[in-house]
Order: sequence, then C-alpha cells, then structure tokens
Amino acid sequence: MKRSNPSGKSTGKPKGKSAGKSGKKPPVQRRAKSITELKPRPAAQAPRKKTTADDGKIRLNKYLSNAGICSRREADVLIGTGVVTVNGEIITELGYKINPGDNVKYDGAAIQAEKFRYVLLNKPKDYSSSTDMGPGKKTVMMLVNDACKETVMPIGKLDRQTMGLLLFTNDGALSKKLTSSSVGVEMLYNVALAETVKTKHIHMMRHGVELEDGLFTVEEVDYVGDGQDHRKVGVRIKSGKPMVVRRLFEYFGYTVVKMDRVVFAGLTKKDLTRGRCRHLTEQEVGFLKMLK
Repeated sequence: MKRSNPSGKSTGKPKGKSAGKSGKKPPVQRRAKSITELKPRPAAQAPRKKTTADDGKIRLNKYLSNAGICSRREADVLIGTGVVTVNGEIITELGYKINPGDNVKYDGAAIQAEKFRYVLLNKPKDYSSSTDMGPGKKTVMMLVNDACKETVMPIGKLDRQTMGLLLFTNDGALSKKLTSSSVGVEMLYNVALAETVKTKHIHMMRHGVELEDGLFTVEEVDYVGDGQDHRKVGVRIKSGKPMVVRRLFEYFGYTVVKMDRVVFAGLTKKDLTRGRCRHLTEQEVGFLKMLK
C-alpha cells in the first residue's frame, strides 16, 4: 500500500534503503561504444600518389595541343571524330591518356609533341617574312634559326621593307588566337614619309578609310614627338590585314620611307637591337594567353 505525503498525493517512489529492494532496475547506463566506434576518425586523405602505371602519362588532348595541332577543346572534337590513333588504334575516348613513346597520328600523319617556344625578333629591313629559305633568299627564318631546336613560325607577317617586332612560336593555339579578328591584337607603328602629312588626312584616318578590302579605322594616329615634323606619324591599330598601314598612307598618295613596328600585343623593342631575337618570359607568355 502506498503512503501518502502531507499533501495527500502519493509519490509512487520507495524511499531510503527500501529503494534497492523494490525489485525495480536502476536507470539504464549508456552503452559504451564498440572498439570500432572508438577508433579515432581518419585524418583528411592526402592526395593519391601516382601509381607506376600513371607515371609520365599525358592526356591525349593536351598532347595534341602541345604539338601545335589545335587547342585542347578542338582536340576533343578531333578525338571524337576518330581521326586520331595511338599505336595504330583509333581513339575516341575523351580523357584518354598516352604513355611516353606512344605512336600518335592525326589524320594518318605522325605527330610529336614539342616544348612550346616563343621568340621575339626585331626584324631588319630587306628581310622577307616568308618561311622559304631557298638559296640567295633573305628571310626572317635565318634570324631565328638558332634560337631553339624546335621549328617556330611567324605570327602574321611584315613586308620586306617594314622593320620591327615579329613573334615566332610553335604554339598553334596561341598563333591562331593572335591572328583572329575577334581578338584584335594591338600594334603600334612609327612611320616616316617623304611628304608632309596633312591634318585633314589624319582626321580621315581616325574616322575610317574605305580600302580595297573594306573600311579600315585606326585606333589612334598622330604626329610623333613634339608634333613639329609632319612627315613622322605614329599609328596604333588592331587589325591583321596585310600591309594595312602602308596601304593606308598610299591611299592618300604618300610615299612611305620607313616603317617600324615598335609594339606588338604589349611587347616592345626594349633592349632588343635590330636583327636580334629573344625568348619571351613566362609572364609575357601568360599575358598573351589572357588576351581576349
């Protein structure tokens, strides 16, 4: 029989020592974790080391890009169309990796990836931008022939009489980018003329001139230096049209005596004497690849 407390309510709980003899179990204790649960959590996994099988492997699209065939994105398209083989087998799998020494062919022709080279030349007068190094021909290829073991080609061209900066590379993707009309590489020319250039013609150049291959507008044009000598003009353009600056002045009947490209895509002739070449720095290459 339960005892009542002074308030008249039954507690329903035994008191004192009799609590242990009531037959009720003590409160259930929290079960200890198993050994497995008590193990410390593993630390964040370190980057997986390459296995021996992966050492030296390179993605096929990167290999094609390094060989100057095209960009990586374009290489994926080529691979998907089945025109690339590795050791005689057609590869269409995107992300496929090749081993050093694998025989890679594009459209039946063997290719070999080379290290990309970027060579800047300060072209002298009377050298052609042609890649044909036939007997008796003075071409720009003669001036960069010893710059590297890889074969580099000029990006764009300068006519034989024009001097100044000319960039060479075996990076096909960059070459295509810098010659694309959508990018619009900036170039600065210093031009010396036989005649005094009229101010009205300067204004017309700024507003656009209709040449034989379409309307052409300069980014900037003005007399150089203190502006006193009106036979010397600086022209800044963003165009890959051949010989466009020379044709621009000839349109107005001027005779070009000397023309020098002093800036190309942000690159200058600083410390680069006429007829000499140099390799671009990593920073300069990075800048060129960021151009849009």
